[in-house]
Amino acid sequence: MPKLLGIDVGTSGCKVLLIDETGRVLKEASAEYPLSVPQPLWSEQNPEDWWIGVQKCLAEIGEKPDAIGVTGQMHGAVFLDENDEVIRPAILWNDQRTAEECREIDNSVGPDRVRQITCNPPLTGFQAPKILWLRNNELSNYQRIRTVLLPKDYIRFKLTGDKATEVSDASGTGLLDVPRRAWSAEMMARLEIDASLFPTCFESHEITGRTAEGIPVVGGGGDQAAGAVGTGAVRPGVISVSLGTSGVVFTAIDAPNYDPRGAAHTFCHANRAWHAMGVMLSCGGALRWYRDTLARGGYDEIAKEAAEAPVGSDGLTFLPYLTGERCPHNDPLARGAFAGITLGHTRSHFSRALFEGISFGLLEGMDLLRGLGATAAEIRVTSGGAKSRFWLQMLADMFGTPCVTLQSDEGPAFGAAILAGVGIGVWPDVKTACDQVVRVKDRVEPGVADYGVAYARYRSLYEATRPWGHEIAS
Repeated sequence: MPKLLGIDVGTSGCKVLLIDETGRVLKEASAEYPLSVPQPLWSEQNPEDWWIGVQKCLAEIGEKPDAIGVTGQMHGAVFLDENDEVIRPAILWNDQRTAEECREIDNSVGPDRVRQITCNPPLTGFQAPKILWLRNNELSNYQRIRTVLLPKDYIRFKLTGDKATEVSDASGTGLLDVPRRAWSAEMMARLEIDASLFPTCFESHEITGRTAEGIPVVGGGGDQAAGAVGTGAVRPGVISVSLGTSGVVFTAIDAPNYDPRGAAHTFCHANRAWHAMGVMLSCGGALRWYRDTLARGGYDEIAKEAAEAPVGSDGLTFLPYLTGERCPHNDPLARGAFAGITLGHTRSHFSRALFEGISFGLLEGMDLLRGLGATAAEIRVTSGGAKSRFWLQMLADMFGTPCVTLQSDEGPAFGAAILAGVGIGVWPDVKTACDQVVRVKDRVEPGVADYGVAYARYRSLYEATRPWGHEIAS
């Protein structure tokens, strides 16, 4: 029976899974590494720390797989010199230093043309603005660049010696022609970026190289696409909702439809089609902040307390914009807020308002995806928040759609391992693979709770507080 390895290069640490062709997890290992914030709004890591962590995990797994898939944090920029040595720390997805460079991209290419080619606006997290930032601010380092890699592709390079990427992760660089699934010569020419800096771009299941032991390594995927493979969100009608530090609403789509406002993202999917997703920056992160600063007890206690308050929290509304917001506002200066507080509100109201505010943010993302043609027969909920029955019921009620959890909620590494299996012919395609190995564990049906009034109040609060938030930031 084939053994398939998935490697996930996350932001706080890496995870490695070994599975068989039934999807059973045989072994797993993880390792942590540090994050550097040398200045406000900056976020960097040493790529060598990723490699050390992956090597530790591989040694702990201790078995030779039949194929390897790689995934990881998207958008980051790893800069290599002529000797393939790292020039400077990698600039990560959550780094916010490149606002000027985003404007530079729109000015150089034209806002409409950028969106026609890449299906997205230039965003501070994307790789292209990071390259321009290096040229504008660290010219000596920029002049040394011979290769630019995404985080997971640096690990691929260390495993195989091959410089390659794949379409789902490359979609988040801001330099891929997403409808054509190929690097955009036009974007690079307009921005005066040398096309030779970028690796060959493959489909996610294609073999991109082999290790010294001859083990094939497939393209893999960005963490969102690989995570969607792990949940079976590879065909229309299946929506994936990830309740991690950030919150993601994700759907497969058959055509590269995109939101001209850029509130949702359209990328190439790992299934040879496309996907759309809405990303809110503070989901589980907002819940963790509340636990650490205002609550009494852990997550279970917060959920139990929240259940004691009525739907709508008696008018108390929470905006979850603790680190700015990406979807639907693309506003790095947005601020969080509790609004509508009265003497009658208790900690139960605050706890419920917190869950409701986060969930409304996810619902806004779903509304955007419906505008791109998404349908929702089932919501597959993953990551830490999926353990909360209270939260699952709230989401089912808000979305008006059954919410399910999965027997294997192993995240992007699981999807990367599945892609590895497709690459060596264990399954004929990604959809067949998911049908065979992704299994539902539990199902929550929508109830009678009506969140319409509370949702309308939530949606109006951002516009009411936006000038105030921007004034504080300035």
